Amino acid sequence: MEILLIRHGESEADLLQVHEGRADFPLTERGRQQVRAMAARVQAEMPPELIFGSTLLRAQETATLLSEAVGCPLELLPDLMEINNGKQAGLPLAEGDRLHPIPTLPHVPFEEGESWFQFRMRAESVLSQIITTCAGRNERIAIVSHGGMISALLQSFLRMPVLNTCYFHSGDTAIHVLVHREPQRMVRVLNDTEHLKSLS
Repeated sequence: MEILLIRHGESEADLLQVHEGRADFPLTERGRQQVRAMAARVQAEMPPELIFGSTLLRAQETATLLSEAVGCPLELLPDLMEINNGKQAGLPLAEGDRLHPIPTLPHVPFEEGESWFQFRMRAESVLSQIITTCAGRNERIAIVSHGGMISALLQSFLRMPVLNTCYFHSGDTAIHVLVHREPQRMVRVLNDTEHLKSLS
């Protein structure tokens, strides 16, 4: 089974320079253009049979546009949301860092949010749920989510230790391609944004 991990397009939070996380901002018009370019490429080169998406607006809109372009079902899963950064969400970057700094220890949660450890466990759980549901039934699926969650999903897929200092970057509408053939797990593509060249 192939798994496409796809990040949402540019959101209003990117223009406002605020902490996103659980702050629920929609896509910008440029973000929608990015999504349309990504969706056209996915439809032409690697159409999924089923799409899972985060329930936050920026990812939900991305997943919906992709689903319409490809013509396949979409299932929204709250567990695919970005890390719960609590009181930091929606604050200007410098102000959020000053008032509610990012926790440096994995077991310490954001104020009124979750810890990095809890976030990784959520990624492990939702990935296991998706693989269990789809293995043997779907040849290719897509997961539309957020930069932090995609990094956590990649770490989970590769069975990396929970405590590590690795981060997998995702640009706007970046595509990562994983291949799941137990016991083998392979990463075929990372952070591919070739489709955005047409927008430059």
